[in-house]
Amino acid sequence: MLSRQTIRILDSHTAGEPTRLVLSGGPDLGKGSLAERRQRFDEEAGMFRRSVLLEPRGSEILVGALLQEPSDPSCSAGVIFFNNVGSLGMCGHGTIGLCVSLAHLGRMEPGRHQIETPVGKVAIELLGPNEARIQNVPSFRHAKDVSIEVDGLGQIRGDVAWGGNWFFLVSDHGQELSLHRASELTEVCWRIRQALGREGITGSEGEVIDHIELFGPPRDAHADSRNFVLCPGKAYDRSPCGTGTSAKLACLHADGHLAEGTIWRQESFIGSLFEASYTIRGGQILPSIQGQAWITAEGTLILDELDPYRHGIPE
Repeated sequence: MLSRQTIRILDSHTAGEPTRLVLSGGPDLGKGSLAERRQRFDEEAGMFRRSVLLEPRGSEILVGALLQEPSDPSCSAGVIFFNNVGSLGMCGHGTIGLCVSLAHLGRMEPGRHQIETPVGKVAIELLGPNEARIQNVPSFRHAKDVSIEVDGLGQIRGDVAWGGNWFFLVSDHGQELSLHRASELTEVCWRIRQALGREGITGSEGEVIDHIELFGPPRDAHADSRNFVLCPGKAYDRSPCGTGTSAKLACLHADGHLAEGTIWRQESFIGSLFEASYTIRGGQILPSIQGQAWITAEGTLILDELDPYRHGIPE
């Protein structure tokens, strides 16, 4: 008999950005911390990642979430996030999508919970069947007003900050943050990322800055800012980006522009919104991100051993 592998999935979107939750059929990553399992995922699960996310079964814009048993008994679930080029330390929109997905499955009741991620525990509050608030990992600004020379753009200045992933945040870029300019904005951000690598600008301990975030004036009268975020695999975030908004809050706090507990409404370049604020605990900034997610599909992926594209279409 021919061999077929099946992978059970539950799809959702958070503020327009899709998440594909893997419920069963994923790789056995063994025991240990989520950071250790993430490392094994990166080393051993490349074919699985491609099969789940890439064409013909998916799309490069999908963010995957591999459900895991938490190593910490205080957590309701563990998760490893991944995209078209590798794993992610944390994913804000994906965590909101995970909460709504678990509620849909009857595995999470409204109220407060904790989720274990590779970069630490994330406190969450399920506010309703389609809404959640997450308290992200401690966020901080690593470097302010960093100047780089970008091909075709000249001098660009921005801040380096951590919000669960590493970001380069740019406000003075001269770009209109509109949906019809997605291709141009992608190219601008990609050039910025290449310049960061070329000039050796990194996060702490030499970590790669793999997210670029542009800011501009909002269109929604209730929002404080509009953004465009380019993710590591050159796909842009449709949501306002939870980890990117966390990095923004860290910079606003460092500059004295946003007080603890004050609401910051971040608008994505498609017009969706996150409400954000932060608290300070033990000298650390803990961002909170609130948003809505919606279930879009339930299904089973089938990987037939004779299918030449069972592991995605090669680049």
